[in-house]
Amino acid sequence: MNDLDAFAGLLAPEGQSLLAELRDHTPSDELAAATRLRRDHPASLVSAALGQARLRQRAAAKFGADAGRMYFTPNGVEQSTRATVAAHRAARLAALGVRTLADLCCGIGGDAIALARAGIRVLAVDRDPLACAAARANAEALGLAELIEVRCADVTEVDTAGYDAVFVDPARRGKARGGRIFDPEAYSPPLSWAIEAARKAPVAALKIAPGVPHEALPEDAETEWISDGGDVKEAVVWFGAAEDAAECGAGRITPGGRRATLLPAGDSLLGAGLPDPEPGPVGDWLYEPDGAVIRAHLVADVARQIGGRLIDPTIAYLTADRLTETPYATAYAITDVLPFHMKRLKALLREREVGIAVIKKRGSAVEPEELRRKLKLGGGRNSCTIFLTRVAGAPTMLLGHPAADAC
Repeated sequence: MNDLDAFAGLLAPEGQSLLAELRDHTPSDELAAATRLRRDHPASLVSAALGQARLRQRAAAKFGADAGRMYFTPNGVEQSTRATVAAHRAARLAALGVRTLADLCCGIGGDAIALARAGIRVLAVDRDPLACAAARANAEALGLAELIEVRCADVTEVDTAGYDAVFVDPARRGKARGGRIFDPEAYSPPLSWAIEAARKAPVAALKIAPGVPHEALPEDAETEWISDGGDVKEAVVWFGAAEDAAECGAGRITPGGRRATLLPAGDSLLGAGLPDPEPGPVGDWLYEPDGAVIRAHLVADVARQIGGRLIDPTIAYLTADRLTETPYATAYAITDVLPFHMKRLKALLREREVGIAVIKKRGSAVEPEELRRKLKLGGGRNSCTIFLTRVAGAPTMLLGHPAADAC
């Protein structure tokens, strides 16, 4: 039985019954479950159902409760957009007036689902027949089939004329390398093709890896880096006429702009093209910018917000003499600024009865877990945050507490 036949079996009544029985399945019981189920069902169908149950459990981190009703492929789980991020992008497209969209390289349909829920009619295209089967099944399972048309085709041969927008999510994993692809021209399709396709549409969004070199970004587009819960998830290259979006508020596209958006709150910072702030001495407060801010090269914009400065020209930590609230960085009250010295640090933590330490590093060769082992923290009642970094080029330890704990 091939993959498509096995998947079709899952959509049939017997397969649906198996998936329902495996809804609360735990991996540790898999062997016993397989043995039991094979008494009454074909072995190939049981294997397919168990595989789908595993994929649904993995997908729950991205899709929440929907994962229990959805269908996945292994690549689909890995490459699909987190639901919160897809919802943000769909809302921005809807705010730009998009009502019809061609979703190219749709995979299992994660973005198509979010787009349809935002009221956008979607043509979802992928060349992988199994991914297309999953996308169709997901549209049906979530009651969105009337808004999502799935087409199995090479995206480079699809005519997108007549659609309000195009969204492209090129594959960024290569079988030969066994991991992620970092060269945008090695995407499938290449980033250069996606950019040209985007320029032909009234509005377009291209999903790319957040580590993309800035020099590879087109200057006639806005690039948005998105983090969710503090973790950078992706970058999106946006194309569209600024004048058409002038009244769309946060949805507006700024050609040449660099933006950092932080979910779940949705705070969005558009860069002003500021030069790097000057470094200076460590003040009473240290600010750790969100990863999306750092990737977007907007540390200077946050520094201006808080009246801060860098602690080192090469380190993305900011410092200031007073506390200023900002959603774009986490603030810490600094109690100690010391040259890196293991014995001195151990003695200081012992003296202050520190039993719990959060260890962060940026620009230091010392690994946090290695330091934790050497510190041998006991059962002290106090906690502390330790920053291993550089200040004015010198290895330095900063000790402090989150601003919320310090106030």
